[in-house]
Amino acid sequence: MERQFVVEFHDVVKIFPTPEGSQVNAVDHVSIQINQGEFFSLLGPSGCGKTTSLRLMAGFEWPTSGEVIINGKPMGRKPPYLRPVNTVFQNYALFQHMNVFQNVAFGLEMENVPKTEITRRVGEALEMVKLGKMGRRKPKQLSGGQQQRVALARALVKRPEVLLLDEPLGALDLKLRKEMQLELKALQEQVGITFIYVTHDQEEALTMSNRIAVMNKGKALQIGGAVEIYERPNCRFVADFIGETNFLTGTVKAIAKDKVSVMLPALSKEIDGIGQGNLSVGESVAVSIRPEKMRLADDNGKEVSGLRGTENLLKGKVITTAYIGSDTRLVLDLGGGVQMRAWEQNDISTLDPEAYYHSGDAVRIYIPFENTLVLPEEVS
Repeated sequence: MERQFVVEFHDVVKIFPTPEGSQVNAVDHVSIQINQGEFFSLLGPSGCGKTTSLRLMAGFEWPTSGEVIINGKPMGRKPPYLRPVNTVFQNYALFQHMNVFQNVAFGLEMENVPKTEITRRVGEALEMVKLGKMGRRKPKQLSGGQQQRVALARALVKRPEVLLLDEPLGALDLKLRKEMQLELKALQEQVGITFIYVTHDQEEALTMSNRIAVMNKGKALQIGGAVEIYERPNCRFVADFIGETNFLTGTVKAIAKDKVSVMLPALSKEIDGIGQGNLSVGESVAVSIRPEKMRLADDNGKEVSGLRGTENLLKGKVITTAYIGSDTRLVLDLGGGVQMRAWEQNDISTLDPEAYYHSGDAVRIYIPFENTLVLPEEVS
């Protein structure tokens, strides 16, 4: 029977001493279960614990407490070379004096694999990463994207059960990075092994991952699929880190099932939203509203078609606009010192200036109930 979880963290803690004589919890009581054949990303800002978590899986670091389990076996203090994992680093770490074939073959040679087997497996690995005809080239004769593929082939040729990737696209330019994101995902689906990917780039994580763990200050704040993480963040940090959002500060007035009523003191206005987490009446909360998930209308008193009557209504004035092609991005003044960003999709092609909002325009802002998320400041 095949095991469902290939990598598990059971209440893992990793503490490092600081030069000042104190200590920092780089990984703070993290529990994670990663499925067989999954593309799983550890996402968060610099210093959040994601790379330390990867190093704990690889065996480059050992937990202060808790347990790292791979394929059902506790790793304890087992060294990297005895773990069924391989790691691809951001700097690729290629041997510059060796050609591509030799770089990919190096690990197999160290294991005394027969030469005929090495030739066959290296050839398969290079074909897999679309470098089948470049085996004689030296790393300096390759582009950044090609070097990244060599590093991948070198890791995959050893047939690890888990491939660990520590920001491997970080050194590439934006266009190539986006291309390689799609190639990496396709490659993972082709080989069928578990990829565990560290990144600080939320778009990268959303593009490639089956599931994502959003980390901050050593904690895994939320684990879920891309849609769940973006559409239903469980706290202010996750909502702010994944995509762009507006935050309105308020106090919970009433709770009825998923519906939470919040008083916004700065606007002297009460709005309704979907509650996330364990909220209580009187609690201070952050109301998260994505800039693309609202609808604007001229504040001229006319009826607006297509509304369901359950939308929250706010009023504001346009401060600035920026036309970027697919949409127009506005900054709105709601009064009381509150500003909000809104993205209006340009779904009709026109040169008519009256089709777009301008600075000074008064607007009504309709926000569907399900697009209004009431969040605790932090995950308890």
